Amino acid sequence: MTKFQIKRVYDDPNEADGYRVLVDRLWPRGMKKEDATLDEWNKDVAPSSELRTWFGHKPERFREFASRYEKELTANPAVDEFRRRTKDKKIITLLYGAKDTESNQAAVLQKFLTSR
Repeated sequence: MTKFQIKRVYDDPNEADGYRVLVDRLWPRGMKKEDATLDEWNKDVAPSSELRTWFGHKPERFREFASRYEKELTANPAVDEFRRRTKDKKIITLLYGAKDTESNQAAVLQKFLTSR
């Protein structure tokens, strides 16, 4: 069974990260692609641009954001494809660029993937 964990893309990578996947639709500000130490950038499992813009990282909107994002994930075939491709990975670290370490899309995605 795969263990999903989350981490800011700006934090230093380490071996405990396992397979590192950026799950933001936009490239993180100030991060050079060659410095990211990624195995994959999966924009297809990130929230839609409309949902991301609506949320705007406002804490008071997080609960509704999480609910809407879970609905997007349920209907998104890219999630099943991601699971198929990574089923043999023991640890997958979902990387995100947001400053908020608790109320972000990677936390919602981690919960969603873990519950499936």
